[in-house]
Amino acid sequence: MNHETQVRPESVTGTLPAVAAATPMMEQYLEIKAANPDSLLFYRMGDFYELFFDDAEKAARALGIVLTRRGKHQGQDIPMCGVPVHAADDYLQKLIALGFRVAVCEQIEDPAEAKKRGSKSVVRRDVIRLVTPGTITEDKLLAPAESNFLMALGRVKGAADQSCALAWIDISTGAFRVAETSHDRLLADILRVDPREMIVAEPVFHDPELKPVFDVLGRVANPQPSSLFDSTSAPARIARFFEVATPDSFGTFGRAELSAISGIIAYVEKTQKAERPPLSRPEREENGATLFIDPATRANLELLRTLSGQREGSLFKAIDRTVTGGGARLLAERLTAPLTDPAAIAARLDSVSFFRAEPRLGEAVRLSLKGVADMPRALSRLALNRGGPRDLGALRSGLSAASAIAGLFATVEPPPEIRGALAAIAALPSGLAQHLQLALDDEVPLLKRDGSFVRAGYDAELDEMRGLRDESRRIIAGMERDLAEETGIRSLKIRHNNVLGYYIEVTANHQAVMTGTDQAKARFIHRQTMANAMRFTTTELAGLESRIANAAARALAIELAVFEALVKEAVAEAEAIRAGADALAVLDVSAALALLAEREDWCRPQVDSSLAFEIEGGRHPVVEQALRRLGDGPFVANDCDLSPEGDAGHGAIWLLTGPNMGGKSTFLRQNALIAILAQTGSFVPAAKARIGVVDRLFSRVGASDDLARGRSTFMVEMVETAAILNQAGERSLVILDEIGRGTATFDGLSIAWAAVEYLHEQNRCRAIFATHFHEMTALAEKLTRLHNVTMRVKEWEGDVVFLHEVGKGAADRSYGVQVARLAGLPEAVVARAREVLHQLEAGEVSGKAERLIDDLPLFSAAVKREPPKPAPRSDALTEALAGLHPDEMTPRDALEAIYRLKGLAPG
Repeated sequence: MNHETQVRPESVTGTLPAVAAATPMMEQYLEIKAANPDSLLFYRMGDFYELFFDDAEKAARALGIVLTRRGKHQGQDIPMCGVPVHAADDYLQKLIALGFRVAVCEQIEDPAEAKKRGSKSVVRRDVIRLVTPGTITEDKLLAPAESNFLMALGRVKGAADQSCALAWIDISTGAFRVAETSHDRLLADILRVDPREMIVAEPVFHDPELKPVFDVLGRVANPQPSSLFDSTSAPARIARFFEVATPDSFGTFGRAELSAISGIIAYVEKTQKAERPPLSRPEREENGATLFIDPATRANLELLRTLSGQREGSLFKAIDRTVTGGGARLLAERLTAPLTDPAAIAARLDSVSFFRAEPRLGEAVRLSLKGVADMPRALSRLALNRGGPRDLGALRSGLSAASAIAGLFATVEPPPEIRGALAAIAALPSGLAQHLQLALDDEVPLLKRDGSFVRAGYDAELDEMRGLRDESRRIIAGMERDLAEETGIRSLKIRHNNVLGYYIEVTANHQAVMTGTDQAKARFIHRQTMANAMRFTTTELAGLESRIANAAARALAIELAVFEALVKEAVAEAEAIRAGADALAVLDVSAALALLAEREDWCRPQVDSSLAFEIEGGRHPVVEQALRRLGDGPFVANDCDLSPEGDAGHGAIWLLTGPNMGGKSTFLRQNALIAILAQTGSFVPAAKARIGVVDRLFSRVGASDDLARGRSTFMVEMVETAAILNQAGERSLVILDEIGRGTATFDGLSIAWAAVEYLHEQNRCRAIFATHFHEMTALAEKLTRLHNVTMRVKEWEGDVVFLHEVGKGAADRSYGVQVARLAGLPEAVVARAREVLHQLEAGEVSGKAERLIDDLPLFSAAVKREPPKPAPRSDALTEALAGLHPDEMTPRDALEAIYRLKGLAPG
């Protein structure tokens, strides 16, 4: 037997016979590795993927597996490690998460064919796919509720300027989109899609102008040869991939878009080798169709993940009530790209309102959707030759559930979006659904090689072969029983292994019975002698084995042929299946948002083309649910009205003052989140809401630094503030918190003051500006659209009570000392702070603040120390207590000690 096909023990590493440096196998490995220098090479040997040299050292460290040695190369030991094929997905998941790319090298010929070329011939191998973060399809490696996007950046330099475009696909579902972009919004557009991997032409990757973008993306960005992005050859590449005469029917794309599309298709061809995923045709996203959210705002508002990278605590987690993976992915996509067309938003809201008014129908739809598997991902695996019977089963269950769901709407008149979804569901291939139902058994195995997934009665020849195979098992058992009676050896067994096939086994003590006479020798043919047993066969057993082997092999061959036919039929219907799955996701999202609105008491927002922003009883969706879970009482709702007044023509600006811990940041964020939810097409956490479409949303809430690029907290704050002031327009919504707090008081006040004036006079946007600089409240007398509001508090016996209510007016102070006391600062520090604050306020009132600031003794004076408390009085009882050591006492000792102490106690 060829040593390359022998099965080794199932461990993550093992040792093979040593080989010299020039063995054909090692030459083959080095040749394949040279063609894939940027990837770890999983080199198939029998039941293991082996890694050698540097790959082995890297993988052993990353996976925590044992590094061994195998032979020598150029006089040095060859490092080696390996992973079992059956567990490869788990190891791939770890490697991909750590940023590695893996080339999977398989045996592409039968070992028997290799033997025909000579006993030392090496089985032919080749890389069948490159596994990268953006091209994975395995169920274990994908999160059901998250898309797995691969993105390409196309850039074309023109005579006057240069244009950019992004194309992105999810190879696991077939989604394919493209959009134009520009240098100033490139990072925002990339982070909106949140790709797992991004490919870029090498010259673009090394462009100094784009270095800040790729620095943020880190290892997500993957430079590739420029030839992949050639816009002149792009039409031919696109036409060849989609097997059409010309891609003109897909739409008219600019050169940068063609470059991006070509790059991503070329990368798919490079990584998937001979296989082709069933991608949809490229769909363009029009500029301005979605709400622009800059990277800082997206992070601050924690739309999909918190600042720590967790789903728990994000807006998505708070609103997700979907029951399918496709529905969760669609909800996330909508949440990160809210619409700007009031009519399109209204269409989504109509769908939610429909299910809100039909709760029983919504619950029935959700119940049926729970049985829907992820059809697009199953289809993709089948098309890439990585699928199995369960993927066909997923299509069967999905098509069956879709048909049942469509029947639920027979007696109602749904709104347009749901009617469109039902039309796509009706177009699902009913013939394929029936074929899968007839062909597949109710329970199917994971792997097609295991067989037993075709339903009995589907194929007459298969039933015949199965009958012979299964009946033979009964015949073998009968033969074993007859031989035991004939020979008188009760322990006689008929067994099977891959080397001998079927054989008769008896213990060594019964050798004489099997070989003692000429008749016995003629009947029982010796096969193998073991330490404690002997193995024989008979002509009858050998004939039966041949029939069994042929029947089992023929049965499996028939099942595999059925599998391939079903896969071919399913892939041919890829477009309809994908459209139907998208329609089911729409129903899932609409029904889920209706359930959310019902349970959380959310209202339908009015979204129009005005500049209105009027929220009554608004709440923060995440904080409100967190308070409920913790049992900390109800969330305090607040109004917000940034709508134009009279002939003002532009939205208002609220200048929000109040103490820390009063709820300013929560109020800022909740209004931004309400705008996002409304334009997503969701009901919102408010009693009433009217929102004129927001085209750009900017947020500067919270403080952080960027030490890697030499930026202090204040510098980051200024950079983000500059981006807002340079980009916001009259349709923008801006929320700013504590601008200027990171520098000297007068510098900060000056910057904040000027920023508010600029927002009012130049940007003319709707905004909420929170500040501790109370001096700025005087601006309300100068700026007509600026209004003072404050977070209300109450003082009680020297403490401050936060009401979390927003009201008209301005705070006269920040209550910082009271907040410090609540935080647990030592009482001496709090007392000293009150004294300093009193003197500073008195100085400001009397015009002597400058003298007080220069009066260093005020700040250098020693903190008043509290007089030491007198030591507790020493008496007999105290001394007795001090002499007890409970850890060393028995129960009897403790009881006696209690009686002694009682005797010492007064009274």
